[in-house]
Amino acid sequence: MDTTTALFYVFSAVLLLSAFRVITANSPVHSALFLVLAFFSASCIWMMLHAEFLAISLVLVYVGAVMVLFLFVVMMLDINIAQLKQGFWKHFPVAALVGVVIALEMAWVLQRGFNTTVAKPMEGTAGMPNTKLLGIEIYTDYLYPLEVAAVLLLVAIISAIALTLRRRKDVRGQNPAEQVKAKKADRLRIVKMDAVREQPSQPVAPAAAADTAPKGKA
Repeated sequence: MDTTTALFYVFSAVLLLSAFRVITANSPVHSALFLVLAFFSASCIWMMLHAEFLAISLVLVYVGAVMVLFLFVVMMLDINIAQLKQGFWKHFPVAALVGVVIALEMAWVLQRGFNTTVAKPMEGTAGMPNTKLLGIEIYTDYLYPLEVAAVLLLVAIISAIALTLRRRKDVRGQNPAEQVKAKKADRLRIVKMDAVREQPSQPVAPAAAADTAPKGKA
């Protein structure tokens, strides 16, 4: 076993362990930090595969921006993680079985798709940077999968917005449709009333006021 193979197994083991700790950690902050470690391990593996652009993009975009945003949101929301994880270990065996089946299916597909014995060498790779080669592969051979992935991401965004858009009873909101349909008769009503003059109250006579005053002892 050479050094490259040993480093690959080390980074892969760290990636798997950190990914497992993301879903099993008690604190959401710890889960986010383990996810950062998983991203760094995946970046190291991509760097070993001479995919420098993908490795740097993973560190700069996800670790430097997305995960920092996750940490800010988690710290501000103060989520009760104990309540959310009730029954986690009860359903963990079924979830682990489903995860193993998915991993085996992906391994079978990737092993058949990336078989080095039948793979053809890429033409025109001499002197071309990694970014240009990646762009050529994505927008020529993998254009349709890229468009399908874009549509799936759009559907996921719309679904997330639709699921989180809930009407709260304790918050007052505006309905633009009702505001547009409003008319003058609905907003203003003129009521005709007779004029009423209030009579002034009668002043108290001085003699009556003196009789009602308390008398002192002689």
